[in-house]
This record gives sequence, structure tokens and C-alpha cells, in this order.
Amino acid sequence: MNIKMNPPNQNNGLEALHFDNRFTQELPADPEPENYRREVTGALYSQLEPTKVSQPTLIAYSREMAETLGLTPENCTSEIFLNTFSGNQLLPDMNPYATCYGGHQFGNWAGQLGDGRAINLGEVLKKKERWALQLKGAGPTPYSRSADGLAVLRSSIREFLCSEAMFHLGVPTTRALSLITTGEMVLRDMFYDGHPKKEPGAIVCRVAPSFTRFGHFQILSARGETTLLKQFMDYTLRTDFPHLGKPSKESYLAWFREVSRLTTTMVVHWMRVGFVHGVMNTDNMSILGLTIDYGPYGWLENYDPNWTPNTTDAQGRRYRFSHQAQIAQWNLLQLAYAIYPLIEEKEKLEGILNDFSEDYESQWQNMMAQKLGLGQFETETDKTLIAELLSILQVTETDMTLFYRNLANLDVKGKTSNDITNDSLIAPLLEAYYTPQNLTDAHKAQIGNWIRQYLVRLKNKGLTNETRRKKMNAVNPLYVFRNYLAQLAIEKAETGDHAMVNDLLDVLRKPYDMQTGKESYAEKRPDWARTRAGCSMLSCSS
Repeated sequence: MNIKMNPPNQNNGLEALHFDNRFTQELPADPEPENYRREVTGALYSQLEPTKVSQPTLIAYSREMAETLGLTPENCTSEIFLNTFSGNQLLPDMNPYATCYGGHQFGNWAGQLGDGRAINLGEVLKKKERWALQLKGAGPTPYSRSADGLAVLRSSIREFLCSEAMFHLGVPTTRALSLITTGEMVLRDMFYDGHPKKEPGAIVCRVAPSFTRFGHFQILSARGETTLLKQFMDYTLRTDFPHLGKPSKESYLAWFREVSRLTTTMVVHWMRVGFVHGVMNTDNMSILGLTIDYGPYGWLENYDPNWTPNTTDAQGRRYRFSHQAQIAQWNLLQLAYAIYPLIEEKEKLEGILNDFSEDYESQWQNMMAQKLGLGQFETETDKTLIAELLSILQVTETDMTLFYRNLANLDVKGKTSNDITNDSLIAPLLEAYYTPQNLTDAHKAQIGNWIRQYLVRLKNKGLTNETRRKKMNAVNPLYVFRNYLAQLAIEKAETGDHAMVNDLLDVLRKPYDMQTGKESYAEKRPDWARTRAGCSMLSCSS
């Protein structure tokens, strides 16, 4: 028998993962080696290892993210994969750490926050792209404060599926590689109402080019650590924004302008698909304009501009759907304060901040014109048409996703005459209304008049029904990760049935395409889910 020994740095099936630990090599570490809760100053991160778990089980993995990293299906179903991404084993060259950052939470400065339940494994280089791998729920860190650093299956399913759903929707987002249960039970008080219970523990491997947040700069500036702030800014430019040139005041300003632009684009995409982040604290804002930290988020099912999915925000509704752009600008203002010591040019920073509103409005108008099949936003007529549309969406409870999909089915030919009844005009849209029987004649007249104006505008554009329908269905999804679908998948998974998690993962890969046999995943929220826990509002508990 020929016996061969694996070389010491053999990954045993995960050789495609080549780690480059630039973050830990170039930035100062916390000198304290012990893992206990504390204030960490003069450093960007603390080194530590994930907490080992008793019985890891793979629930699902993203084949697209795996392929991007160079992993095969065989890799992703191997024991080494399971042990690595549950935190039970480190691959050669991994250098795990948790980062230090601060942030404003609900408008108030919270001081040091940091990776309280996330542990970075390192950065993988693949085809000249850099991917940071991070385990969420892998145990306590120095930044865990009073928490245990763990995550439960409930929140992990929501993060895993929504990360990948957003990617396939074309929304800038962090990604997810794997979802693994730990075999441990974790105590959580889901609604902070004094009724904690034990829930299955889980770990998600999150993936992004960078997990750097606004809060990384804020904590350094707030502590007056200007030398370290400059070092981190220069590192960020070299690593994530090399196209902006060498570090200087000019490149810092160009960086801030690009972060603003990326943030604008991200929020416009949220508005396009009806996503509400729910907790837009500055520590949850990515410098790359990626949706990050899928906590108490939600999907706008019935169109309500004031809806927020976060129970903590139920009173003030700071992070409601219609307010997300204003909050993004406020968060950028806090980032401007943080980097001001490096630039000291107030007017230039203010100019970039003031440009945000105009840039956002322009992108938002073009996005809305595309949702209506009009192409680029062109005229005051379009502005009026869009404003009136947002009004009729609130006439009665209207499913946003289904409204736009069914709007694409309107027939432009011969349908603008006042001889056409309102009932006939509205008929293709009825599926989108939660209580169509409650539409009064006045409601029907308002909706019918808007449809007539819309059809006139379409005729003026000269688009065929087929061309318009194709354009609209390319930006208006049929399948989104509805709140009640998430809850159903969670409830089944908590009994050990993971089929719906994987079925949803598959359906959400093609959110714009009609999928035979999957029609139930495109249905509007059922009445039982209107006020059910997990379907209407959520807390930050995970």
C-alpha cells in the first residue's frame, strides 16, 4: 500500500481558497490576547478564534458564491467545508479577527460597537478580486458587550436567503456562502418582552469585498486617533479604491464623493424592489454601498411609505421606507465629520453632501420611469405621472410587487378613451389589491384616470406592448423574499425540515422570470400573516 501524507498547508479539498490577510498585516492589532469584553483603543481589530460547536449541520450553500470563490459542489458538501464554516477548524493562512468600530444608533452616538458576533476568517483572492469571509454567530468577541456573540437559526435563515435574493435582484449587497446549524440552543428574547426561549443556533458565512463601515472611521475620529484614522483611510484607498490614486486631500474628497454615489445607488435599488432596511445606523453602512446587516429588515408588501419592520423603531419610524434616502444623507454627514480632520475643507465636504439630494432625485426618477416602462425620465409629465401613481398606490391596500408586474400586462391599444369603463381598466390590476371589494367608485375613478394618463404617455413613446412588457419585467421582480415566506421557512427549519429554505434559494435565483410550479411564492401576503410575529415586524434579536 502506498501511503501519502498531505503537506502541512494542504486544505484537503478547499485548495481554491488562497488567503491574503492584508487587513491584519498592514493595520495595528489589539495587543491584548485574551478574549473578554472591553474598550479597544489604538487598534483596528482583535485577534481571536471562533467558538467550536458541538454538531454542525449544513442547511444550504450558495452555488453562485461558491463558484465565485472557486469551490465545487463537492467542496461545499465536504466535512472540511462544514468544519471550516462552522468555526470548528481553521484553514492554513487564516488569521481570524474581529474589528473595532463605533456608530450612531437611531440618531444617537453609541460609542464603541464592533464585530460583536462576527469573526473574520481572512480575505480570499480570486481572479484579481478580493473577498473577505466572515462568520456571523461564531461566538463572543471583545466587542460583544453584554451579548454572547451567537446567532439563532431564525435570523440566520433571514440573512442567508436575503443576501442572495438581493444579489439576484441586482441590488448591491454583501453575500452569503453557507448556512450551518451548530447543534447548540441559544437563549433569546425575540421581542424584548421578558419571555426568552431557547432557539437553535446557526452560523452564516458572509462574503464581501470589504466589510468596512462608516463606523470604522467614526470611532477613530471620536477618540482623536487622527494618525490611525489617516493610516486606515490610506489603507482603504489602496485596497478598495485604488483607482482614486495615491492618498491626499484630493483623493480623500474623491473617496467621499464615491461613497456618497455608491450609497445613493444602493438606496435607489432598495426603493425599486420595496426593501426596507429597518436599522440604518451608521455602523450598518458599508463604504462600498453594499446592503449590510440583515437584521429587522422587511419587504414592502402593501404600499405604505411610513412602514418600518423594526419594533424598536415603531414609535419614531426613523427608518421607514420613504425616509431611507434622508437617513443615508444624514449618515454620510456623520462620515464627513469623521474624516474632516484629514481634509479640513468644510465647503467641499458640504458640497458633496448637498449634491446627494440632487443625485438621488435624478436616479430615483429614472428608476421610476423604468418601472413604468418609459425608459429615461424625460418630462414634467413624467414627474406628475409618478407623483399621482404614488398617491393611487395608497388609495387602498395595494401589493407593490404585484401592482408593477400586472401593470406590464395592460394593453396600450385602444384603451385611452373615456368610453372604457374604470372597471375594465382596473381589471388587470385586481390581483394586486388586498381587498378589491373595498374599492369605491371614487377610488376606481382616481385609478382609472391615472391609467388613462399612463396609456397616453405610453402611446406617445411609441412602444409596443411586447417591448414595454419586457422592459418592465426586467426591473420589476415577480418573486421577492416576502416576510411571510421567510417565517414559513423558519418554522419548518426549526422542526428539522430544511426543504423550504433550499426551495426559496432556488426560486429567488430568478426573481424576474415566471417559474412554472412556483406560483405560490409570488402570491401576496395572506391575511393570517398581517400581524403575525415575524411577518409584520421584527426586533434586532438574533
